[in-house]
Amino acid sequence: METKEKKATAKTAAKEIKKDTWEIKDRYYHLLNGKSPLTFRINSKHSSRKPLMYFDEAKGYNRELRYATNMKSPFVDEQIGSVTLGHVVFVDGVLMVPKSDIALQKLLSLYHPNRNALYSEKDDVQEATDDLDYLELEIEALNAAATMDVDQAEAILRVESGSSVSKMSSKELKRDLMLFARSNPSLFIELANDENVTLRNFGIRATEANILGLSQDQRTFTWASNGRKLMNVPFDENPYSALAAWFKTDEGVEVYKSIEKKFK
Repeated sequence: METKEKKATAKTAAKEIKKDTWEIKDRYYHLLNGKSPLTFRINSKHSSRKPLMYFDEAKGYNRELRYATNMKSPFVDEQIGSVTLGHVVFVDGVLMVPKSDIALQKLLSLYHPNRNALYSEKDDVQEATDDLDYLELEIEALNAAATMDVDQAEAILRVESGSSVSKMSSKELKRDLMLFARSNPSLFIELANDENVTLRNFGIRATEANILGLSQDQRTFTWASNGRKLMNVPFDENPYSALAAWFKTDEGVEVYKSIEKKFK
């Protein structure tokens, strides 16, 4: 019959046996921010000038890191005997670490302080998810562009192309709108949902049609027909953004309706 001490020891040992969930595979790493120099070396051993430490929360202290090609672990306190130091070098911004070099993989994927700062691991699942999200956003933007009326299309394109949209035909507007939706779907959707964009464009059209007048200092809007002042533009604010906000006031709504009738 086992003693209580033996049973306790066996129970403790059982708790310490954990399945290693590390996936055995080749791993790819790439430098961030589009960098791709011919060669780029990152720190692979600890020194006072270039620290390479990892704070182990389970143990409660910093552990020194070192890439040794003949060791199973990247932690110095787990490396026994003489070591063969290795270099970590990206070529053209990319580094492939074979599945046989788990120590380097774990150093780069789990412990290195430059992870997600200088470089990151290529994640096929995450990339597929990001690509799918972007494609769905692009489809949403293209569908919105396909059903958008001419006035709103002009308002959105004016943000990108300026006053040149006034000279475009409806076919040209629709074409450029679809191209914009495809090239920058997130910005397109943001503009499509911003009512101020449409109101701002309405004000620009009214000024171009000589229905409204804007003073040379761009501080005052008036009726172009009689010069009667409608509103003052707050200091250091875009005049058409201010006009768009004013169109939402009680007085501005009446002016908006009046201008709308003149367009018809």
